[in-house]
Amino acid sequence: MAEKRVLVTGGTGFIGRVLCSDLLEAGHQVDVLSRQRPADVLALCGRVTPIRELTDIGGGSGYNAVVNLAGEGIAEKRWSDQRKQELRDSRIALTRELVSALLRSDRLPDVMVSGSAVGYYGAQGNLEVTERTEPHDEFSHQLCADWEKAAAPLGDKGVRLCYSRTGLVVGENGGFLERMVLPFKLGLGGRIGDGQQYMPWVHRRDVVNAILWMLSSDQGSGAYNVVSPNPVTNRMFTSTLAGVLSRPAIFPVPAVALKLALGEMSRLLLTGQRAKPERLEQAGFRFTYPELEPALRNALDK
Repeated sequence: MAEKRVLVTGGTGFIGRVLCSDLLEAGHQVDVLSRQRPADVLALCGRVTPIRELTDIGGGSGYNAVVNLAGEGIAEKRWSDQRKQELRDSRIALTRELVSALLRSDRLPDVMVSGSAVGYYGAQGNLEVTERTEPHDEFSHQLCADWEKAAAPLGDKGVRLCYSRTGLVVGENGGFLERMVLPFKLGLGGRIGDGQQYMPWVHRRDVVNAILWMLSSDQGSGAYNVVSPNPVTNRMFTSTLAGVLSRPAIFPVPAVALKLALGEMSRLLLTGQRAKPERLEQAGFRFTYPELEPALRNALDK
Protein backbone atom coordinates (compact mmCIF):
# COMPACT_ATOMS: atom_id res chain seq x y z
CA MET A 1 0.00 0.00 0.00
CA ALA A 2 1.52 3.32 -1.10
CA GLU A 3 1.73 6.08 1.47
CA LYS A 4 -1.78 6.97 2.64
CA ARG A 5 -3.58 9.16 5.12
CA VAL A 6 -5.42 6.77 7.44
CA LEU A 7 -8.01 7.43 10.12
CA VAL A 8 -8.28 4.86 12.94
CA THR A 9 -11.02 4.77 15.57
CA GLY A 10 -10.29 2.56 18.55
CA GLY A 11 -6.60 3.12 17.89
CA THR A 12 -5.67 2.97 21.58
CA GLY A 13 -7.26 -0.46 21.98
CA PHE A 14 -5.75 -3.94 22.07
CA ILE A 15 -5.75 -4.33 18.27
CA GLY A 16 -5.55 -0.65 17.35
CA ARG A 17 -2.22 -0.01 19.08
CA VAL A 18 -0.43 -2.64 17.00
CA LEU A 19 -2.22 -1.60 13.82
CA CYS A 20 -1.17 2.05 14.29
CA SER A 21 2.43 1.00 14.88
CA ASP A 22 2.46 -1.05 11.67
CA LEU A 23 0.86 1.75 9.65
CA LEU A 24 3.41 4.27 10.92
CA GLU A 25 6.27 1.90 10.23
CA ALA A 26 5.02 1.55 6.67
CA GLY A 27 5.21 5.32 6.24
CA HIS A 28 1.52 6.23 6.43
CA GLN A 29 0.05 9.29 8.12
CA VAL A 30 -2.25 8.12 10.91
CA ASP A 31 -4.97 10.08 12.69
CA VAL A 32 -6.52 8.46 15.78
CA LEU A 33 -9.99 9.41 16.96
CA SER A 34 -10.04 9.04 20.75
CA ARG A 35 -11.57 10.62 23.84
CA GLN A 36 -8.32 10.07 25.73
CA ARG A 37 -5.87 12.91 26.35
CA PRO A 38 -3.64 13.54 23.33
CA ALA A 39 -0.55 12.72 25.41
CA ASP A 40 -2.03 9.33 26.29
CA VAL A 41 -2.90 8.62 22.65
CA LEU A 42 0.67 9.40 21.61
CA ALA A 43 2.06 7.22 24.38
CA LEU A 44 -0.05 4.26 23.25
CA CYS A 45 -0.01 4.70 19.48
CA GLY A 46 3.22 6.48 18.58
CA ARG A 47 3.59 9.47 16.23
CA VAL A 48 -0.08 9.69 15.28
CA THR A 49 -2.26 12.79 15.15
CA PRO A 50 -4.85 12.60 17.96
CA ILE A 51 -8.38 13.79 17.14
CA ARG A 52 -10.92 14.42 19.91
CA GLU A 53 -14.13 15.11 17.97
CA LEU A 54 -15.78 13.63 14.90
CA THR A 55 -16.56 17.16 13.74
CA ASP A 56 -12.82 17.63 13.21
CA ILE A 57 -12.76 15.12 10.35
CA GLY A 58 -15.68 16.40 8.26
CA GLY A 59 -15.26 18.94 5.49
CA GLY A 60 -11.48 18.47 5.19
CA SER A 61 -9.37 16.92 2.46
CA GLY A 62 -10.47 13.47 3.56
CA TYR A 63 -8.69 10.15 4.09
CA ASN A 64 -7.43 7.46 1.78
CA ALA A 65 -8.46 4.76 4.24
CA VAL A 66 -10.44 4.39 7.46
CA VAL A 67 -10.29 1.61 10.06
CA ASN A 68 -13.22 1.66 12.49
CA LEU A 69 -12.43 -0.41 15.60
CA ALA A 70 -14.19 1.64 18.28
CA GLY A 71 -16.44 -0.14 20.76
CA GLU A 72 -16.63 -0.84 24.49
CA GLY A 73 -15.66 -4.32 25.67
CA ILE A 74 -18.64 -6.60 25.29
CA ALA A 75 -17.71 -8.80 28.27
CA GLU A 76 -16.62 -6.13 30.74
CA LYS A 77 -19.98 -5.74 32.53
CA ARG A 78 -23.22 -7.69 33.03
CA TRP A 79 -25.74 -7.05 30.25
CA SER A 80 -28.35 -4.84 31.87
CA ASP A 81 -30.63 -2.89 29.53
CA GLN A 82 -28.42 0.15 30.16
CA ARG A 83 -25.27 -1.80 29.39
CA LYS A 84 -26.74 -3.14 26.15
CA GLN A 85 -27.52 0.42 25.09
CA GLU A 86 -23.97 1.51 25.96
CA LEU A 87 -22.60 -1.30 23.77
CA ARG A 88 -24.87 -0.26 20.90
CA ASP A 89 -23.97 3.42 21.26
CA SER A 90 -20.22 2.73 21.34
CA ARG A 91 -20.47 0.75 18.10
CA ILE A 92 -23.55 1.60 16.10
CA ALA A 93 -24.15 5.23 17.05
CA LEU A 94 -20.46 6.07 16.74
CA THR A 95 -20.22 4.36 13.34
CA ARG A 96 -23.24 6.29 12.07
CA GLU A 97 -21.68 9.56 13.22
CA LEU A 98 -18.36 8.58 11.67
CA VAL A 99 -19.99 7.75 8.33
CA SER A 100 -21.91 11.04 8.35
CA ALA A 101 -18.69 12.97 9.00
CA LEU A 102 -16.86 11.13 6.20
CA LEU A 103 -19.71 11.82 3.78
CA ARG A 104 -19.25 15.54 4.48
CA SER A 105 -15.58 15.43 3.49
CA ASP A 106 -14.37 16.80 0.16
CA ARG A 107 -13.34 13.29 -0.85
CA LEU A 108 -14.53 9.90 0.29
CA PRO A 109 -12.02 7.28 1.44
CA ASP A 110 -11.07 4.60 -1.05
CA VAL A 111 -11.61 1.89 1.55
CA MET A 112 -13.04 1.43 5.01
CA VAL A 113 -12.49 -1.58 7.25
CA SER A 114 -15.20 -1.61 9.89
CA GLY A 115 -15.21 -3.74 13.00
CA SER A 116 -17.60 -6.58 13.69
CA ALA A 117 -17.34 -9.97 15.39
CA VAL A 118 -18.14 -13.63 14.85
CA GLY A 119 -20.85 -13.02 17.44
CA TYR A 120 -22.72 -11.95 14.30
CA TYR A 121 -23.66 -15.61 13.83
CA GLY A 122 -24.97 -16.15 17.37
CA ALA A 123 -24.85 -19.61 18.94
CA GLN A 124 -24.11 -22.24 16.29
CA GLY A 125 -23.23 -25.37 18.27
CA ASN A 126 -20.91 -27.70 16.35
CA LEU A 127 -21.87 -26.37 12.92
CA GLU A 128 -18.93 -25.14 10.84
CA VAL A 129 -19.49 -21.41 10.42
CA THR A 130 -18.40 -19.52 7.29
CA GLU A 131 -19.40 -16.14 5.96
CA ARG A 132 -22.31 -17.90 4.23
CA THR A 133 -23.83 -19.25 7.47
CA GLU A 134 -27.27 -17.97 8.46
CA PRO A 135 -27.11 -16.26 11.88
CA HIS A 136 -29.01 -17.25 15.01
CA ASP A 137 -31.04 -14.23 16.09
CA GLU A 138 -29.92 -13.08 19.55
CA PHE A 139 -28.36 -9.98 21.10
CA SER A 140 -24.82 -10.55 19.80
CA HIS A 141 -26.15 -11.01 16.25
CA GLN A 142 -28.35 -7.94 16.43
CA LEU A 143 -25.47 -5.87 17.80
CA CYS A 144 -23.06 -6.93 15.04
CA ALA A 145 -25.65 -6.77 12.24
CA ASP A 146 -26.66 -3.21 13.15
CA TRP A 147 -22.98 -2.28 13.54
CA GLU A 148 -22.31 -3.44 9.99
CA LYS A 149 -25.44 -1.73 8.63
CA ALA A 150 -24.27 1.56 10.15
CA ALA A 151 -21.24 1.54 7.83
CA ALA A 152 -23.21 0.52 4.72
CA PRO A 153 -23.95 4.06 3.40
CA LEU A 154 -20.26 4.41 2.51
CA GLY A 155 -20.47 1.27 0.41
CA ASP A 156 -23.55 2.71 -1.31
CA LYS A 157 -21.38 5.68 -2.33
CA GLY A 158 -18.74 3.45 -3.93
CA VAL A 159 -16.31 3.12 -1.02
CA ARG A 160 -14.76 -0.35 -0.88
CA LEU A 161 -16.14 -1.62 2.42
CA CYS A 162 -14.85 -4.59 4.43
CA TYR A 163 -16.18 -5.98 7.70
CA SER A 164 -13.74 -7.66 10.08
CA ARG A 165 -15.78 -10.30 11.93
CA THR A 166 -13.17 -10.95 14.57
CA GLY A 167 -12.97 -13.84 17.02
CA LEU A 168 -11.47 -14.06 20.52
CA VAL A 169 -8.15 -12.27 20.18
CA VAL A 170 -5.04 -13.79 21.78
CA GLY A 171 -2.07 -11.51 22.30
CA GLU A 172 0.47 -10.14 24.72
CA ASN A 173 -0.57 -7.91 27.63
CA GLY A 174 -4.30 -7.67 27.22
CA GLY A 175 -7.45 -9.08 25.72
CA PHE A 176 -9.56 -11.89 27.12
CA LEU A 177 -6.47 -14.06 27.73
CA GLU A 178 -5.22 -11.67 30.39
CA ARG A 179 -8.37 -12.36 32.43
CA MET A 180 -8.07 -16.13 32.03
CA VAL A 181 -4.44 -16.52 32.99
CA LEU A 182 -4.49 -15.71 36.73
CA PRO A 183 -6.70 -18.60 37.91
CA PHE A 184 -4.69 -20.98 35.74
CA LYS A 185 -1.41 -19.71 37.21
CA LEU A 186 -2.89 -20.38 40.66
CA GLY A 187 -3.84 -23.90 39.62
CA LEU A 188 -7.55 -23.04 39.76
CA GLY A 189 -8.33 -23.08 36.04
CA GLY A 190 -10.60 -25.41 34.15
CA ARG A 191 -13.17 -25.75 31.41
CA ILE A 192 -16.33 -23.64 31.32
CA GLY A 193 -19.55 -25.62 31.51
CA ASP A 194 -19.15 -28.93 29.67
CA GLY A 195 -16.30 -27.45 27.62
CA GLN A 196 -17.80 -28.57 24.31
CA GLN A 197 -18.59 -25.05 23.05
CA TYR A 198 -16.23 -23.78 20.37
CA MET A 199 -13.90 -20.83 20.86
CA PRO A 200 -13.14 -19.03 17.58
CA TRP A 201 -9.75 -17.71 18.68
CA VAL A 202 -7.24 -15.73 16.62
CA HIS A 203 -3.82 -14.23 17.34
CA ARG A 204 -3.61 -10.44 17.40
CA ARG A 205 -0.82 -10.52 14.80
CA ASP A 206 -3.17 -12.22 12.36
CA VAL A 207 -6.00 -9.76 13.08
CA VAL A 208 -3.73 -6.83 12.28
CA ASN A 209 -2.35 -8.56 9.18
CA ALA A 210 -5.89 -9.28 7.98
CA ILE A 211 -6.88 -5.63 8.41
CA LEU A 212 -3.78 -4.53 6.50
CA TRP A 213 -4.66 -7.02 3.77
CA MET A 214 -8.20 -5.62 3.53
CA LEU A 215 -6.80 -2.11 3.25
CA SER A 216 -4.39 -3.01 0.46
CA SER A 217 -6.32 -5.61 -1.53
CA ASP A 218 -8.30 -3.90 -4.27
CA GLN A 219 -10.51 -6.98 -4.60
CA GLY A 220 -11.40 -7.30 -0.93
CA SER A 221 -14.94 -6.33 0.12
CA GLY A 222 -17.75 -7.55 2.32
CA ALA A 223 -17.52 -9.65 5.48
CA TYR A 224 -14.47 -11.69 6.51
CA ASN A 225 -14.26 -14.08 9.44
CA VAL A 226 -11.00 -13.02 11.11
CA VAL A 227 -10.39 -16.20 13.07
CA SER A 228 -7.80 -18.96 13.14
CA PRO A 229 -8.41 -21.73 10.60
CA ASN A 230 -8.28 -24.12 13.59
CA PRO A 231 -11.03 -23.32 16.12
CA VAL A 232 -11.01 -25.43 19.26
CA THR A 233 -13.48 -26.35 21.97
CA ASN A 234 -13.30 -24.63 25.33
CA ARG A 235 -12.08 -27.92 26.82
CA MET A 236 -9.19 -28.03 24.34
CA PHE A 237 -8.40 -24.33 24.77
CA THR A 238 -8.23 -24.54 28.57
CA SER A 239 -6.22 -27.77 28.44
CA THR A 240 -3.70 -26.19 26.04
CA LEU A 241 -3.48 -23.03 28.14
CA ALA A 242 -2.83 -25.08 31.26
CA GLY A 243 -0.12 -27.02 29.44
CA VAL A 244 1.62 -23.84 28.25
CA LEU A 245 1.57 -22.54 31.84
CA SER A 246 2.58 -25.95 33.26
CA ARG A 247 -0.47 -25.94 35.52
CA PRO A 248 -3.44 -28.28 35.97
CA ALA A 249 -6.91 -27.56 34.57
CA ILE A 250 -9.08 -29.41 37.08
CA PHE A 251 -11.57 -26.83 38.36
CA PRO A 252 -14.44 -26.52 35.89
CA VAL A 253 -16.79 -23.54 36.14
CA PRO A 254 -20.38 -24.88 36.31
CA ALA A 255 -22.76 -23.45 33.72
CA VAL A 256 -25.39 -22.72 36.37
CA ALA A 257 -22.92 -20.59 38.35
CA LEU A 258 -22.10 -18.53 35.26
CA LYS A 259 -25.78 -18.02 34.46
CA LEU A 260 -26.44 -16.83 38.00
CA ALA A 261 -23.42 -14.51 38.01
CA LEU A 262 -23.62 -13.12 34.48
CA GLY A 263 -27.20 -13.59 33.32
CA GLU A 264 -27.64 -13.34 29.55
CA MET A 265 -23.96 -12.44 29.10
CA SER A 266 -23.05 -15.99 30.15
CA ARG A 267 -23.98 -17.03 26.60
CA LEU A 268 -20.68 -15.50 25.45
CA LEU A 269 -18.88 -18.19 27.44
CA LEU A 270 -21.32 -21.09 27.22
CA THR A 271 -22.05 -20.92 23.48
CA GLY A 272 -19.77 -20.21 20.56
CA GLN A 273 -19.02 -20.59 16.90
CA ARG A 274 -16.90 -23.13 15.07
CA ALA A 275 -15.96 -20.27 12.75
CA LYS A 276 -13.62 -20.65 9.80
CA PRO A 277 -11.90 -17.88 7.78
CA GLU A 278 -13.21 -19.22 4.48
CA ARG A 279 -13.01 -16.00 2.47
CA LEU A 280 -9.56 -15.02 3.74
CA GLU A 281 -8.18 -18.46 2.91
CA GLN A 282 -9.78 -18.44 -0.53
CA ALA A 283 -8.04 -15.12 -1.16
CA GLY A 284 -4.66 -16.66 -0.26
CA PHE A 285 -4.22 -15.01 3.14
CA ARG A 286 -1.58 -16.81 5.22
CA PHE A 287 -1.88 -16.97 9.00
CA THR A 288 1.22 -16.42 11.13
CA TYR A 289 -0.30 -18.38 14.03
CA PRO A 290 -2.74 -20.98 12.65
CA GLU A 291 -2.26 -23.32 15.65
CA LEU A 292 -3.28 -22.58 19.24
CA GLU A 293 -0.25 -23.69 21.27
CA PRO A 294 2.34 -21.55 19.40
CA ALA A 295 -0.08 -18.62 19.55
CA LEU A 296 -0.45 -18.95 23.32
CA ARG A 297 3.30 -19.40 23.82
CA ASN A 298 3.94 -16.20 21.89
CA ALA A 299 1.23 -14.28 23.76
CA LEU A 300 2.47 -15.49 27.16
CA ASP A 301 6.19 -15.40 26.28
CA LYS A 302 6.57 -19.09 27.08
